[in-house]
Amino acid sequence: MAKGTDAKKVIELLNQARASELTAILQYMAQHYELDDADFGKLATLMKATAIEEMKHAEALAERILFLGGTPTSTPDGAAKKGQKIAEMLATDIGLETGAVRMYNESAVACAEARDQVSKDLFESLLAQEEAHLNAFQNTQDHIRQLGDSYLATLTGGGE
Repeated sequence: MAKGTDAKKVIELLNQARASELTAILQYMAQHYELDDADFGKLATLMKATAIEEMKHAEALAERILFLGGTPTSTPDGAAKKGQKIAEMLATDIGLETGAVRMYNESAVACAEARDQVSKDLFESLLAQEEAHLNAFQNTQDHIRQLGDSYLATLTGGGE
């Protein structure tokens, strides 16, 4: 892609996504620590694995930004919420992932309009992974709603 006005717009989209990924990393790692400390090892492991995937997303976005001649942001677009109960954590996570899915869909379309197929493909690849995260969080939330404390008991111990 030629470096110019379209590239600037794409770099802005990539940096917006990167800032969102940085927030997700902080959120999921904070939850990992809290859940692990509370002996919810299985759920803590899910949060850590999701955070690591988000780290890979942030790195891929940074690499594309650098290729286009931009400077990757290192500033998250939000702060990690701490001290939440599991239901609140999942609501927070579903909100983050829903926002990412919406943003990446819109960004893929904007990149196609800017004739940047590589950035479009990147957003679509990340989108599929964010949808998987969203599905995992929604499923866990549904299990807790349907099964309550008996399901939460299955998430204790057995972490990494």
